[in-house]
Amino acid sequence: MSTNKEKEEFRLETRTWLQTNCPEGAKGPGQTAWGSSKIVLERDVALWLERMSERGWTVPTWPKEYGGADLENDLYPILIQELMAIGARTPLTGRGVNYIGPTILELGTDEQKEKWLPGISRGEGGWAMGYSEPGAGSDLASLSTRAEKAGDEYLINGRKTWTSDAMDCDYIFVLARTSDDKPKHQGISLVLVDMDQPGVEVHPIRLLSGASPFNETVFNNALADSADVIGGVDNGWSAGKRLLQFERSTHAGINTSGSQGGRNTRDDTKEIVLKYSPIESGRLADSATRARLLEFQMKKAAQSLTQKRTIEETRARAPGFTSSAVKLSNALIEQERDEMIVQVMGSLGIGWSGEPFSDQEIDATRTWLKQKSLTIAGGTKEVQLNIIAKRVLGLPD
Repeated sequence: MSTNKEKEEFRLETRTWLQTNCPEGAKGPGQTAWGSSKIVLERDVALWLERMSERGWTVPTWPKEYGGADLENDLYPILIQELMAIGARTPLTGRGVNYIGPTILELGTDEQKEKWLPGISRGEGGWAMGYSEPGAGSDLASLSTRAEKAGDEYLINGRKTWTSDAMDCDYIFVLARTSDDKPKHQGISLVLVDMDQPGVEVHPIRLLSGASPFNETVFNNALADSADVIGGVDNGWSAGKRLLQFERSTHAGINTSGSQGGRNTRDDTKEIVLKYSPIESGRLADSATRARLLEFQMKKAAQSLTQKRTIEETRARAPGFTSSAVKLSNALIEQERDEMIVQVMGSLGIGWSGEPFSDQEIDATRTWLKQKSLTIAGGTKEVQLNIIAKRVLGLPD
C-alpha cells in the first residue's frame, strides 16, 4: 500500500503529465481505440494510444515486461480520477485488454504471455468472444464446437452466435470441445484463433434498427496453434469462467486488470430531469419524480463508493464472485436512469429520428433500448443472481 504522501505525489505527477500529453481530440465523447486493425483511428486517438502505451497506462496494473506500469491498486483509482477530471477518453478498451489479456496474464504460460500480451497492450488486434452457440447459451457446457488435434495445430469446426463486433475483429478466443470421453465440463479448452483465414466466416445478425453489432461466426477446419490453448487442454471450463469474471468486472466498473480509464463520465441525469419537468419554487413540482430522482442519486453514490472500495480491496487482478453483485447492481441502476429520463420526456422520449425530436431526445430513446442488454450481456440477471446466491451468500442449491 502506498503512503498518503506517495499517493499525493503520484496524483500531481499524473495530473501534470496528462495535461501535457492528452490531445484535445481524445477528450469528451468520441472514438476510442479497441485494437481492431480494420478501423482507422483518428489522428489524436492514435496519438493518445501511442503515448499512453509508452507510459504503460493502457494496462496500468500489468507488469512492465508485458506493456503495463506495475501500478498498485490503491494508485489505480487516482489515475482514473485524473483522466476523468480532464475529460480524457480511455486510450484503449475492448476484449483484448479487458478479457483475454488478463486471463493470459493469470493462466497463460511464459511463452503465451510473451507472445500475446505486449501486442494486446499496444492495441494490436481486436478480439471477439466465441462462447455462445445456437444450442448452448446459458448451458454453455453443452457446446458442440470441436477442436481436433492435427500435428502442431487444432482443426476447429462449429459455430458461435452473438459474437459482438466479430466483423471488425482480428482474433477470437473460442471455447471448444477437445475430449469426448470426459464429463462435459471437463472436455473443453479455451483456444486462441486468428480470424484472418479461410476457415473463419462471419455473418452479421441484422437487428430491427438495421445495425449489426452481433454476428454468427462459423468455423470450417479453421486452424489454431496447439501452443495457444490457455489454461491447459481440457481445462477450458475453469479458464473460461475466470475470463467471465474479468468481463463482469469491466461491466461493473471495477476493472483493475485492463483499462477502466475514461469509462465513467459526468452524470447529467439531474440536469435532464429538471429540463423536462415542471419546476415550482426552484424544485421539481412532482413529488413522485423528486423521490425517484433522489433515490437514483443515492444508489448512484453508493455504487460509486462500492466500486472504489472494491478496487482498493482487490488483491487479485479481478474480484471473485463479488463482480457478479457489483455488475448486476450497476446494470440495474443504469437501466433505472434510462427509464426515468424517458418517463420525464413523455412523448419526446420515444422518438427514433427526425422532427420534432432533438438529438438529446433521440439519444435517450436509443440508449434506453440499447441498455436493456445490460442485464443480458456479460451474464444474464438470472445467472448473476444464481452466482450471488450460491457463491456470495452461501445458499444451498
